[in-house]
Amino acid sequence: MSRYTLATSIANRFTGVALSAGLLLLVYWLVAVAGGARSYARALRVLTAPLTQLIYVALIVAFCYHLVAGVRHLVWDTGRGLERAQSRSSARLVIAVSLVLILLLVYRVWFAGMRAT
Repeated sequence: MSRYTLATSIANRFTGVALSAGLLLLVYWLVAVAGGARSYARALRVLTAPLTQLIYVALIVAFCYHLVAGVRHLVWDTGRGLERAQSRSSARLVIAVSLVLILLLVYRVWFAGMRAT
C-alpha cells in the first residue's frame, strides 16, 4: 500500500468521524426548533456565532473530501485503480476535486447567499 493510499484512506476515515460529530449541530438545531420560539432564538445565537461558522467550513471540507474519497473507494471495489501509479493519480484527483467542491460550496453558501439577503 503506497503512502498516498494510506494518507487518503486515513483522511477519509477522519472526515467520516468529523461528519458524525457534526451531526450534533443538526440535532441541536432540530431540538431547538421543536422547543419553540425561545429555544430557537437561543440556538440561533449559538448556530450563527463566528466559531460555529468556522465549524461549518470544516464540515464542508470534511463533506467534500469524504464524498470524493468515497467515490474513489467505490471504484476500487470494482477492482479498478489499484495499481500504484493509478492510486497516486487518483489521490491527486481526490484532492483536486475536493478543493473545487469546497470552493464552490463556500462561495455559494457565504458569498452568493449574502447577495440574496
